[in-house]
Amino acid sequence: MERSSVLAVAVVLVLAAAVTRVHGGSYKPRRVTHTKVLGFDWKNCGQPDDPAVLKTLALSPDPISIPGDLTASASGSTSVVLSSPLSLNVTMEKEVLGAWVKIPCFEEMGSCHYKDFCDILNQLIPPGQDCPEPLHSYGLPCHCPFKAGSYFLPQSDFYLPNMDLPYWLTNGNYQVQGVLGNQGQELGCLKVSLSIHSN
Repeated sequence: MERSSVLAVAVVLVLAAAVTRVHGGSYKPRRVTHTKVLGFDWKNCGQPDDPAVLKTLALSPDPISIPGDLTASASGSTSVVLSSPLSLNVTMEKEVLGAWVKIPCFEEMGSCHYKDFCDILNQLIPPGQDCPEPLHSYGLPCHCPFKAGSYFLPQSDFYLPNMDLPYWLTNGNYQVQGVLGNQGQELGCLKVSLSIHSN
């Protein structure tokens, strides 16, 4: 029997790791009253035999408004247990004058290497705390290890609150690539493209 998925949550957190602070330190935020995310697209970017593969991911509406409502669904599979240490390599690029320019790692944001994605999950959702909705309602885990199997997140509604953006996350087109690995083995790769417009 196919189990409902935490894989979609991992995808969202890969993006979160690229644009939000997950460890200590400070950065100069800029207050925005409204942000739109346009043209969201994704693809698997790993090897054909990568164990973890995202099969479907649907987000609506387009554009996505922040703050605002988001509807998401996803499916995927992993043929191996995803357990600590689960490394995460994030590469973030912005289009500048028709060329893609890599955004460096600054206070653990941007193009960064995270030694253990499982630790990031523990920081975002402390162990012992209920998993956020809709995971809690579906009885889905939100901490490592994640069992091998097929995964499905049914269409679910989320509310995206207002946020302070890093000063360098200006309007424009972006590409974000996240590569999951364990002890030198690539487990999966996801590449996302989107445009940001805020005021």
